Amino acid sequence: MLRVKRKKHLEIILSKLALPPHPKLRWESYPLDSESAAEVAYIAGWVNNDIRGKSVIDLGCGSGILAISAALLGAEDVVGVDIDTEAIRVARANAETVGVDVKFIAGDIECIRGHFDTTLMNPPFGSWRSGADVKFLKKALEVSDVVYSLHKRSSSVRMFLKRKIRDLGGEVHSVYEVDIIIPRIYEFHRKRRYLVKADLYRVLKVKSVND
Repeated sequence: MLRVKRKKHLEIILSKLALPPHPKLRWESYPLDSESAAEVAYIAGWVNNDIRGKSVIDLGCGSGILAISAALLGAEDVVGVDIDTEAIRVARANAETVGVDVKFIAGDIECIRGHFDTTLMNPPFGSWRSGADVKFLKKALEVSDVVYSLHKRSSSVRMFLKRKIRDLGGEVHSVYEVDIIIPRIYEFHRKRRYLVKADLYRVLKVKSVND
């Protein structure tokens, strides 16, 4: 299997992945561009050594871009989950094209059980469905020890998430700024692309959410 050792090489590979043709606004399906996905993988894999040789899950995987990144960076086992069956078909095709072994599951994240070393995710920001981001964080902390999660960048969101993550049994270890480029994918989009300023949270589980 191909192993990627440079972020630029990873960006090039990810730029060739297909996107789901019919993103669903009700699920806040916004894709990650290749540069921002490579940045997430770089921070998780090379800066913090949370990917190579680890079991990794991508919650709300969409096209599979983060799951595929993890596989390319040497994760031992990788799983991607998305409620959109069309997105899962695209993700499986993308993994086959790249030549990586990723298990993709079509279903709600609540169906996930077991344990993973690391979660990578680009969850809904909660703009259309209040609390959607918290649902993803809760599940991530249930099933993994380390969580990388993208959220809207603002001081109020940071304060809210740090408090909520603490309530869920986690602790925010680091916050990295990541700029995401979103293409025109919905009818109400007027520009060819949009810049979304996001924060990538590295969260460590400090206790069971059931304690």
